[in-house]
Amino acid sequence: MKTLDIISQPESPLTKKSTKLDSFVGNTPLYPIQNLDIKEDVKVFAKLEWQQFGGSVKTRAAYRIIQDAIERGELTEGKHLLDASSGNTGIAYAHIGAALGIPVTLCLPENASEERKQILRSLDVNLKLTSRAGGTDEAQEVAKEIYEQNPSQYYYADQYSNPSNWKAHYDTTGPEILDQTNYDVTHFIAGLGTTGTFTGTGRFLKTYKQEIELIALQPDIAMHGLEGWKHLETAHTPAIFDDSVADVMQTVSTEEAHETMKLAAQKEGLLISPSSAANLAGALRLARQLEEGTIVTLFPDDSSKYGEVTNQLFK
Repeated sequence: MKTLDIISQPESPLTKKSTKLDSFVGNTPLYPIQNLDIKEDVKVFAKLEWQQFGGSVKTRAAYRIIQDAIERGELTEGKHLLDASSGNTGIAYAHIGAALGIPVTLCLPENASEERKQILRSLDVNLKLTSRAGGTDEAQEVAKEIYEQNPSQYYYADQYSNPSNWKAHYDTTGPEILDQTNYDVTHFIAGLGTTGTFTGTGRFLKTYKQEIELIALQPDIAMHGLEGWKHLETAHTPAIFDDSVADVMQTVSTEEAHETMKLAAQKEGLLISPSSAANLAGALRLARQLEEGTIVTLFPDDSSKYGEVTNQLFK
């Protein structure tokens, strides 16, 4: 019986374009925090996630979501990528979409910073603003309604439920942290938004060593000022969130984050966002409790999209 040769399918034009972005996603530097009264045997590091295409940690998830959808044949030329976002994932979609020729439609709460909205408009995003009171929960509902009305026109990415979100961090962020700390990390601490960063990175680190402690952060109250973060007790819990991943859950106040923004600028030379500062605040609190260890967190983005906050803090 003659063996038939398997004919591989040619790569689609979108696949070819997307793989050319590989080297511009992830591989962010690990910055040592040195001047904030940390004990000699305790080290605190933060990954500078804005130093990649798209300008934030959300590039990792957005890129993986798009790549996986193209590979499955769900996102094809002519279809719009549709999702809800508080800003950073939307901006990442917009940058990648522009580079690949994929139109992007986003549902965004109207109280997102003016800088974020301007960036999205500059990248030719079809922007649907939702009420500030409804937050990203309402933006998700509006996105679903748009998709259900015309499913043939859209690929609905649904970052809050899409497993490609956390898998991006399992496959990139976690391994990078291990490599950059010479496999010496003892604690990982990060905030919860879509929860993909914490879930994926945490799962990977636990596969290396169960003793690595994973600390999840969330805002202390429902009406907080940490864009992109979720107060899980009052918001819709993302479907990708796995509450068994966290060893410890802690809260951070908006005020604590704002004070830490000042410290990071004045003592470390870093102009970071409120969510980055909230992560740093949690890491510093943990550092004060330890006698030794290596703590890693992430700075999701810098301060460039938060003019209203920085104008108040640094006037």
